[in-house]
Order: sequence, then C-alpha cells, then structure tokens
Amino acid sequence: MSDKIKKAGTLLVVSGPSGSGKSTLCGELRKRLPELYFSVSCTTRNPRPGEAHGVHYYYISKDEFERRIADGEFIEYARVFDNYYGTLYSEVAERIKNGQDVFLDIDVQGAMQIRKRADEDEFLKRCVEFIFIAPPSYDVLEHRLRKRGTENEDVIKKRLAESSKEMEYWDKYDYLILNDKLEEAADEFFNLVSSFKNSTRRIPDIGFYYGRD
Repeated sequence: MSDKIKKAGTLLVVSGPSGSGKSTLCGELRKRLPELYFSVSCTTRNPRPGEAHGVHYYYISKDEFERRIADGEFIEYARVFDNYYGTLYSEVAERIKNGQDVFLDIDVQGAMQIRKRADEDEFLKRCVEFIFIAPPSYDVLEHRLRKRGTENEDVIKKRLAESSKEMEYWDKYDYLILNDKLEEAADEFFNLVSSFKNSTRRIPDIGFYYGRD
C-alpha cells in the first residue's frame, strides 16, 4: 500500500483461560512479530525486584488511579485484592492513531470493558480485534493444569472453576483459536494477526488517491 495512505494500527485484545496456553502463544507471536507493541499497564502495587517504571508497569498511587478512573482515562481496569491494575486509553489510542499495532494480553473482564468502550467509540471500534485462545477440550485444560505440578488440589479446582466461567465468553470475541498442537496454533495465530494489515476498516477515505474529489 502506498505510503501516501496513512492507516491506523490494530489494537489486539487477547484472552484465554488458565491452561489454554495463551502465554506461550503470545510469547511465540512476540518472537515472530517483534514490532508489536505490548501495552504497559498501570498498577498501584509496589515494584518487585528487577521491575522498572514504564517498562513493566506504570506505578502510581491509589489516589491517582482512582482519580483517573473517575476521569474515564482507563480503557479497562480491575481491582485485584488490595491493588488496581489498568490500561490507559491514551496508552493505546495515540499509538494506533500513528499506525502502530498494540497488543493487550488481558483477562475476560478487561476485554469486555474494552468491548463496551468500543461500542461507544467509533475510532476504537474500527481498530480493535478480539481473539480468544482456548484448549481443545475441558479434559485437556484440566490435564495441563495438573501437569504443572506447582499447585495443590484446592488451587487447581479454583482455577478450573474460573477457567470454565471464562470459556463461556468465547463467542463474545471476533476470533477463536483452539490450542491443541502448539506449532499449528502458533502458525494460525501469526497468520490471523498478519492478515489484519490488509483490513479496510482502519484505512481512511482514500478516494482522492484514485482521482476522486
């Protein structure tokens, strides 16, 4: 496409239950498409050893976070125990307006907040794509969680219950990838994201380029 045509970037919203292999697939996609910008979230928790402000998170106070909530600055946010986590609208909007693709690896709750925001924001609606990563079956999901061998039975049961609830949202997304065989799923994921570059949804009126006033 001609450089004369400025195209908006894509906001990729990716979710999937624990045991779906989402983190592994996202890691593979990042290797293949290093130009993707992985959005930096805000949090009110303290930095852990080795973490840096603006790299891992934007670390802000609880008062500031709540002020930003009141001002509608977050495209999605959640409170986890005593801390807030959220993504600033400005963090993604400015980048996609400048043609950069932005990647968000978030839970179903956050994705549904973005879906609601997109229904009220025409620009965001044109630019966002929702992708759900799922295991091929519930049995496979349970096997993967148990195979980790790092959690007790109570934690496993809790994760299975949460994953079952999250699976019910699969049809709220635009695309579904079943992660059965990792290599095949990674190829499918890469091909899907690559295809977004050809979408007409994020191209402005280019009639002038073809001789139409």
